[in-house]
Amino acid sequence: MPAPEPTAVAEDPLTFQVLNEIGIIDQLAQNRATRLLGPGLNLSQFVVLNHLTRLGGPRSLVQIANAIQVTKGAMSNTVARLQAKGLLAVLPDPADGRGKQVSLTDAGRAARQAAVQRLGDGLAEISTAVPPAGLAQALGVLRQLRVWFDANR
Repeated sequence: MPAPEPTAVAEDPLTFQVLNEIGIIDQLAQNRATRLLGPGLNLSQFVVLNHLTRLGGPRSLVQIANAIQVTKGAMSNTVARLQAKGLLAVLPDPADGRGKQVSLTDAGRAARQAAVQRLGDGLAEISTAVPPAGLAQALGVLRQLRVWFDANR
C-alpha cells in the first residue's frame, strides 16, 4: 500500500512548492536512473557524457565542472574514469598550457546513446501516470525554469 500523499503547507509560496516537488522528483529520478544505468556507467559519468553531447565540441575541465556545479577535483576524477573507459579524449588546452580540453570519443557518443535508450525504456511507464501531452507541457515549463536558473546563478 503506497504511503499517503503529503499535503503542501498552504502558507508555503507557490514557487517553493514547485521547487520542492522538483527536488523530490530529482531524488527519486536519480535513484531510478542509477539502477537503470547499471554498473558500467554511473550517473555522474552519464551527466558528463550527456552534457558534452548537448553542447558539442571540446570543453575545458573548468567549463564542465562549472556547468555541472561540482568542484574541478570531482570533475577531474569523473573525466579520468571516462577517459580510462575510452569514452572521452583529454588533450592539453592550446589556449592555457595548464588546462585540459575534454571531448567525446565515438565510443562515448555510443555509450551515451545506449544509456539514453535504457533510461527511455526504463522510464516509459511514466506515460501511464502523465500522458505525453502533459509531459510535453511540463517540459516547456521546466525548460523555462532551467533557463531562468542558469541565467541567475
